[in-house]
Amino acid sequence: MNLAYTQTFWYFYIAIMLLFVMGAYYIIASFNLIRVLIGLELLIKAVTLLSILTGYLTHNEGLAQALVITLIVIEVVIMVVAGGIVVSIYRNNKTLDTRKLKELKG
Repeated sequence: MNLAYTQTFWYFYIAIMLLFVMGAYYIIASFNLIRVLIGLELLIKAVTLLSILTGYLTHNEGLAQALVITLIVIEVVIMVVAGGIVVSIYRNNKTLDTRKLKELKG
């Protein structure tokens, strides 16, 4: 690998890791279910970008594209189901705060 590829790799790698850390922070530190969904979305985007970068560096762009398309389809299904669950929780409890949801019994 030459110097240009190495610099490009580290720039993208740092950006991907920052995106991953932001997503993990949203999931761990947030008490709002919408923010948790946004954090999950950021984590999935970080994995998608890492797959694209890996495919580019290993010259397996076709395989990376197939994996990314599959990952996007799975991501959409997860977000639709999770969004439906969040809407249902809000309709039943009038809150999206996870601290108040812990008090539920039944």
